[in-house]
Amino acid sequence: MVKIKFHKMEGAGNDFVVIDNRETQFSLEQIIAFTPKLCDRKFGIGADGLLALNNPNLNNVDYTMIYRNADGSDAGMCGNGSRCLALFAATQGFKSLQVFNVHDSIYKAEVDLKSQTVAVSFPNVNSPQKIELIEHDLMKIYTGTEHVVKFVSASQLKNEKKLVEEGSMIRHSDKLNPPGTNVNFVCFKDDQLIELQTYERGVENLTLACGTGAIASAIATHFNLKPEGSSFEYTIIVKGGTLRVPFTFDKLNNMYKNIKLNGPAHFVFEGKVDV
Repeated sequence: MVKIKFHKMEGAGNDFVVIDNRETQFSLEQIIAFTPKLCDRKFGIGADGLLALNNPNLNNVDYTMIYRNADGSDAGMCGNGSRCLALFAATQGFKSLQVFNVHDSIYKAEVDLKSQTVAVSFPNVNSPQKIELIEHDLMKIYTGTEHVVKFVSASQLKNEKKLVEEGSMIRHSDKLNPPGTNVNFVCFKDDQLIELQTYERGVENLTLACGTGAIASAIATHFNLKPEGSSFEYTIIVKGGTLRVPFTFDKLNNMYKNIKLNGPAHFVFEGKVDV
């Protein structure tokens, strides 16, 4: 047994166990092994996933972000998690402007310690691909991890039992596996305001927020409505709060650029735990 210090953090209701792995130097295999125990809401700390601040493994970055889903699986990028980790890093001596990597992708974070808000800049994203899955019309999009978007009515968005059933079916569909996908149910209120519920792979349930899902949903909404112009900003209402996603659309190359995920990040508590 090793006793480690952890922080519990949340970003728009997405909650995480956060550890500084620069000194403990746990291997990825060790992190995968203890993540399910720490994230268990009955027998552990409880969280949607685990974040580890690692020494950089690429040139020209301040640190490497390791993220694992609550079940220990690889989520790819976690938008709200990255905002929490950036806030954590800012309290550990890193500057308010940070550069970090998740796998081979590079991200930039802007941290406002006073307001506890964080904006993370994302790489370019290709336009969504329309797919059909049984009776579901979906948009498939990659925002650092796999997503599909389904547009629903306001009443459908409130029927969480049905969303979980549909989300699980779509997430486990042979057509989308491996590696599976996150499933976003989107109701747009006007041209730049949407409500979102996300069924997250690895959590296997609805979560209070999903950052990469918010980006996917904003882009899918733009792609669906096709408004005129080149610069846009969408407000995404999730159960855990409000996120903002600005971006530009390169019509010539059919690509989304200058993407940011803006929103709150907070410390909840800290402690020590045996792993």
